[in-house]
Amino acid sequence: MSEWLVLVLAMLAACAVVVVITLVRDRTAAEDEDPSDTPDVIEYMTMWIGVVYAIVLGLAIAGVWEARVSAQDHVQAEAQALHEISERVRVYPPDVRDRIRSDVNAYVGHVVHTEWKTMVDHGHVTKQGDQLLEKIRADVSDYQPKSDFEAQAYQPLVDQVTAADQARAARSDSTGATMPGVVWFGLIAGAVITIGMVFALQIRRTPRELVLAGVFSALIAFLLFLIWDFDAPYSRGIASSTAPFLDMFPGITR
Repeated sequence: MSEWLVLVLAMLAACAVVVVITLVRDRTAAEDEDPSDTPDVIEYMTMWIGVVYAIVLGLAIAGVWEARVSAQDHVQAEAQALHEISERVRVYPPDVRDRIRSDVNAYVGHVVHTEWKTMVDHGHVTKQGDQLLEKIRADVSDYQPKSDFEAQAYQPLVDQVTAADQARAARSDSTGATMPGVVWFGLIAGAVITIGMVFALQIRRTPRELVLAGVFSALIAFLLFLIWDFDAPYSRGIASSTAPFLDMFPGITR
């Protein structure tokens, strides 16, 4: 099921629940009940519950967005380091240069075609990717420069391999969800309490109040969906992509 379809269904369900409960409550209310007779303390509590929950939602959205941006930065850093390796080996002999470039292309192709799907489906990188990166490391570090010009390029190449390894490790650490379960419990419980306080204000069955209550509940459903979607940077609808690898290595097709 598409993530956007899930969003639409969640928002419609939230609206429907609020409207149905309001209509049922209105039918079962006592005849002498005065909807405008709401104690001031309930209005005060409702206001502060809404403010506190809005702050929590804002912090949660900021946290998952920052994690998503960091995840994309890890992909960009890894692709850039591999690109630098592929370009800097031009000073090496043709056979060494071609071997290193071939191994770099093999690694990038594996990440784009195989490893990314494993990250999406299972939340971890592959052992084959580790082996391919180790092969690049061996190609670069085991070569003995034959001239001063090659020697000057050797250490920067080793540094770029280290940078690619660090970016890969960071990408691996970012594959899972960033929001702990207890935080999700607080977000969902807060949504139920916040929407539930709407009924404490004894809203009536007028079209204006029903529309406002429905829109309010739909907004909370949308924000929770946004947090859920950003919570897995590599695997959901608004996800980080392999674009940096494809941009740096246009010969590698998806």
